[in-house]
Amino acid sequence: MAHGGEDHGQETNAHSSVGEAAMGTVAARRLADGSLFVPKNVQRQLGLRTVLANITEIPDTVELNGKVIADPNAGGRVQASQSGRMEPGPKGLPTLGQEVTKGEVLAWLRPVASSIERSNQQSQLAELESQLAIAERKVKRFDQLEGAVPQAAIDAARIERDALRKRRAAVGASINTPEALRAPASGVVSAAHVVVGQVVEAKEILFEIVDPKRLAVEALAYDPALANGIASASARLAEGVLELQFVGGGKQLRDQALPLMFRVKSGNDAVAVGQPLKIIATTSRTSKGAAAPQEALVKSGTGESAIWIHAGAEHFVLRKVHFRPVDATTVALTSGVANGERIVTEGAGLLVQVR
Repeated sequence: MAHGGEDHGQETNAHSSVGEAAMGTVAARRLADGSLFVPKNVQRQLGLRTVLANITEIPDTVELNGKVIADPNAGGRVQASQSGRMEPGPKGLPTLGQEVTKGEVLAWLRPVASSIERSNQQSQLAELESQLAIAERKVKRFDQLEGAVPQAAIDAARIERDALRKRRAAVGASINTPEALRAPASGVVSAAHVVVGQVVEAKEILFEIVDPKRLAVEALAYDPALANGIASASARLAEGVLELQFVGGGKQLRDQALPLMFRVKSGNDAVAVGQPLKIIATTSRTSKGAAAPQEALVKSGTGESAIWIHAGAEHFVLRKVHFRPVDATTVALTSGVANGERIVTEGAGLLVQVR
């Protein structure tokens, strides 16, 4: 009754905050200046990790758009040399992903000729057979008259007979003999465009073979000087980094750009021919910057790139920065960070959500 009209709300809130702090349940919150107060227990829950910024000379890089291609020396295409009908090979028509060896018969191409062409070939074959019959009788008669007929005449008759036999065999084989379609290289079948009985035209692509352990990447550079200054390159994949080895560049522009060739170092990466890639090529030039993983970059409220600086034990500050890529997983911070500052590298995206 003596203190019935007094208000103890502030005292109660103060005792509550002290109790939460004692129990380790103080929540992270955003301060008036935009920085964050994050208690140590919350930092452990968020899995925050930091690194010290070290400003040094870092090689300059350039981003290139490229795509995966088959190594020209480890793959090939099977094309029809003439019009014909497809027939299965000894193991049937090859299927996607099937392993083949160089020289293996994949299918048969039986030539398709019109009725007029077929009749002309048959008439030519009949004419050759009649000429061959006359030549064989002539040689047989000369053999019986050996000694009375000059040897030169006998040899000429035999040569004429052998030539007619070869001509007959060639014309007979061209009428209905199928052509063997063989694998030009060892690898796996990456594309198959035919079925049994299909009629194909000359130069039509039937099968494509790729060696998955020998792939390459082709990129386009709009600065011709890059062809002489690339030291290394890499590309980011969904499940890791694709290491590349620079092979060389062409000396002729294609669509106002210079084509560059890279070879995939490892043959076990999950990439496919035709897959687009963003390539980070390292040049021989250098500039100052602080290396940091790409996971350290976040977006500020205005959409600009920023990082979180661990300014105190439980104090974090958002800092806008400029950066350039170093490789597929690392960036160089060129402004907005001082030497020796702690940069949040893991859990930076979770700090943005603190309100």
